[in-house]
Amino acid sequence: MGKYFGTDGVRGVAGADLTCELAMKIGRGAAAVLTGSTGRRPRILIGKDTRQSGDMLEAALTAGLCSVGADVESLGVLPTPAVAYLVGKYNADAGIVISASHNPMEFNGIKIFAGTGYKLPDEVENEIEVYIDNNCAGIELKTGAEVGRVYRRDDGLQDYVDHLYESIHGDLTGLNVCIDCANGASAAVAQKLFPRLGAKCTFLGVEPDGENINKGVGSTHLDNLEKAVVAGGFDCGIAFDGDADRCLACDEKGQEMDGDKIIALLAMDMKEKGRLEGDTAVVTVMSNLGFIKYMESQGIHTEKTAVGDRYVLENMRENGYAIGGEQSGHVILLHHATTGDGELTAGKLLKLLAESGKKMSELNGIYAQYPQVLVNVTANAAQKAAYKEDEVLAGFIENEQQKLMGMGRVLVRVSGTEPKIRVMVEGQDLDAIHRCAERIVDKINKRILGQ
Repeated sequence: MGKYFGTDGVRGVAGADLTCELAMKIGRGAAAVLTGSTGRRPRILIGKDTRQSGDMLEAALTAGLCSVGADVESLGVLPTPAVAYLVGKYNADAGIVISASHNPMEFNGIKIFAGTGYKLPDEVENEIEVYIDNNCAGIELKTGAEVGRVYRRDDGLQDYVDHLYESIHGDLTGLNVCIDCANGASAAVAQKLFPRLGAKCTFLGVEPDGENINKGVGSTHLDNLEKAVVAGGFDCGIAFDGDADRCLACDEKGQEMDGDKIIALLAMDMKEKGRLEGDTAVVTVMSNLGFIKYMESQGIHTEKTAVGDRYVLENMRENGYAIGGEQSGHVILLHHATTGDGELTAGKLLKLLAESGKKMSELNGIYAQYPQVLVNVTANAAQKAAYKEDEVLAGFIENEQQKLMGMGRVLVRVSGTEPKIRVMVEGQDLDAIHRCAERIVDKINKRILGQ
C-alpha cells in the first residue's frame, strides 16, 4: 500500500483525512499521469455513491482535473462497476469513483479506473502520490480556452442497466426476491434491472438521504434482510454494499450466503457449461477451509492471493481465469466485467436458482463451513506499522498456529481500508479457536496498543 492509496483507492473521513485540498491534488496528479502521453485533451468520467460528502469531493476533484486541462463528464450517482464499464463504452481516458464502499457515511474515498476499465496498478498510483507530495510541482496549470470543461451525462444509468441485462441473459420469472440496496448507489439500477429480468421484487434500502448509506442496511447488516425474507416468505434475499461492488445473499430460511458460497455455486455452473477457464477460481487467504476442500472435491483448483480484490484480479488476468473474489462478497466475472460487480453477481446467482428448480437453501447447503472467529482490533497507522515489525508477536502467532495441530489456521493482517488489525482463526473446534483468538488479541493489545 502507498502513503495515500490503500487496497481500494484513497479513503478516510471526508473533510478530515480526505480533504478538498487532497482531492484537488489527486485530480491534478491523476490527469497528469494517466493522460500525459495522449497529446490531446483528456476526458474523465466521475461517478459517486449517495454520501453527503460526495458533492463536495466531486467539486474539488473536478476543479483539480479541469485546472490541468481535462474535461470532466459527471455521471451522478452510479455503482463503482458502472463507472468501470462506462469508461470503455464511452472511450474515456479514465473513470473516477467517489465512494467508501461499505464504510459508514462519514467516510469517503476516491478510486480510479484507467481507460481499460481496470483499477490502477500500484506503480501508477505511486506516480500520482509523488505529485501529491510535491504539491503537483511540474504540472502545468491551464488558462483561457485550455481550461477543462464540465459536462453532465444522464445516459449512464440506462446504458449500465442494458449491459447487465444482456450479460445476465436470464429469465427470473417465478422468483420472489427481497433486495437490500443499502441506501446506496445500487438503488436506481436494481429497481430497473431485476423486475426487467422477470423477478417479483421487494426493495429495502432504496431511500438514500446522504446520511443513511450502509446504516443498518446492506451487505454489512444482513440481519434485517434475513428477518424480512423469512417473515415475507421470499425465495431468497440479496444485499449490496454502498457502491454495489459486492453482493451477499441469504436463503429462504434466512441463512447467510457469503462470497465463498456464491463463488462455489457460480464456478460449478461455469464448469458444467465449459466456461471455467483452467478449472480454477481465484480467492483470498480469507476463504473458508470448507470452501477450499469442497472445490478440490469437485475438481476445481483454487488460487489464493492476499486480501483485496485488486490482488484477485491481478492473478485472474495474469493466468486467464474467469472467476474470482472474496468471502466479503466481491465477485469478479471477467467474461462480463473488469471489477467486482454486485448486481451482475446477484443476477447470475438468481439465474442459477431459477434454472435449478431448487430452493436456495439446497444451493446454500453444498458444503459445510468450518467455524471462523474474526476479531477486529482498532489500530491507527503507527500501530499497524508497529505490528508488522514486531517479531515477538509474529513468533507468538506462529506458535498459536502450531497449537491447532493442522485442524485449523490463524490469519492476522492489517486492513488496507480501515484502521484495524484483523484476527481470524478457523478450525473444527469452536471453543479452541475462540480461545486462540482471545490469546492473540490479548497479546496485540499488550504489545501494540499498550493495554
